[in-house]
Amino acid sequence: MAKVELLMPKMGESIIEATILKWVKKVGDTVSVDDTILEIATDKVDSEILSPADGTITEILYPENSVVAVGKVLAYISANGSQPTTDAPVNPVTETVSATESSATTILENVSEIKESLQSVVPAAEGNKGSRFYSPLVKSIAREEKISVEELEKIPGTGANSRVTKQDILSYVESKAGIASGEKPLAVANVTAPLVSAGETPPPVSAVSFSGSAEILEMDRMRRLIADHMVMSKHTSPHVTSFVEADVTNMVNWRERNKKKFQEKYGENITYTPLFIEAVIKSLKEYPMVNVSLDGYRIIRKKDLNIGMAAALPNGNLIVPVIKNADMLSLVGLTKNVNDLAKRARENKLKPEDIQDGTFTITNVGTFGNLMGTPIINQPQVAILATGAIVKKPAVMETEFGDVIAIRHMMFLSLSYDHRIVDGALGGSFLKRVSDHLERFDINTEF
Repeated sequence: MAKVELLMPKMGESIIEATILKWVKKVGDTVSVDDTILEIATDKVDSEILSPADGTITEILYPENSVVAVGKVLAYISANGSQPTTDAPVNPVTETVSATESSATTILENVSEIKESLQSVVPAAEGNKGSRFYSPLVKSIAREEKISVEELEKIPGTGANSRVTKQDILSYVESKAGIASGEKPLAVANVTAPLVSAGETPPPVSAVSFSGSAEILEMDRMRRLIADHMVMSKHTSPHVTSFVEADVTNMVNWRERNKKKFQEKYGENITYTPLFIEAVIKSLKEYPMVNVSLDGYRIIRKKDLNIGMAAALPNGNLIVPVIKNADMLSLVGLTKNVNDLAKRARENKLKPEDIQDGTFTITNVGTFGNLMGTPIINQPQVAILATGAIVKKPAVMETEFGDVIAIRHMMFLSLSYDHRIVDGALGGSFLKRVSDHLERFDINTEF
């Protein structure tokens, strides 16, 4: 009997694990190639895992809600379609009482395996078993740096559910090395320093009081991830925000004059977003130090211009799909990508690769009638641009006959940037250049 392994797929360089949301197929079910077997979720997006072969599911190794590392075997499929045999113990996840007991046993076994794995990878103090889950990458770094489980337990985690991330442990290692050599820890070390001394009890968190008329709503999984990511970003980067007002009359008039023609020619509705992206691309080429990220004290300058665009979902949550190599696309190509990603975001059909590897993000707060905003940086990027509402207002114009007051289309642009690497001169200059490109939009632009 040929046995096929169903593996947790690799879904991007930075994704090392995923959570099992739902088993669509059960033990004993017959599947065909490309049938959906289960649904999984990373910290970015939900996805489906398809069957690699025709056959019958003979064994499921992890119950729903398990966090599984990339490359691990999730289930076994009998390629010849035979039913489960004694040499392949069945672990069904069903709604019967016996299946519930089996699932509980599997969960306990998984917890035990994780703790044993952690003890074998990380040197620990005698008797310290550890109480948190650590990803394989974090455990590998801990092993190389000879960090004990007791030390790991004291590292504040900025990931989901206070999980220790790669950046957390690397910052801790740098902080530890700086202290050992007598150097004064810098900003990165201060960010990850323990909030309380060893043996001390953290101060209690005040409970929120509410009356009987209040309604308590639990955050869904995506909202919890967004909340954790926003807190992590503010905790990681010292945010500075600069503002500029731009006269975008030429751009508005061009779009009004050409949007119907554009729709007829390409079957696409052209919004202002691709025009904003064009201006950002030109500006990033002139100021490449805004297209970077930080790894401790190392600056990683990105050669690709991958532009993320924040999109509000129908349920109120937020996601940032990414246009890869945006500088290689024409205005038509940008428009098609913007519309496609926005549509699939609303329909919850984005793939993991659609939201990975962004180097700079744009968020359009003007969509909701807001004049300006102070957006939070999308880590590990170092800057994010907010575009405000375009409104008509009187403005002073210089003409060959002198200054005049005219009705113009004006908008505010705001740039939040990481002051660890982007100073006011760079951030302000970049923002002004984006404004310049929008103001100098060529009314005769062809497409």
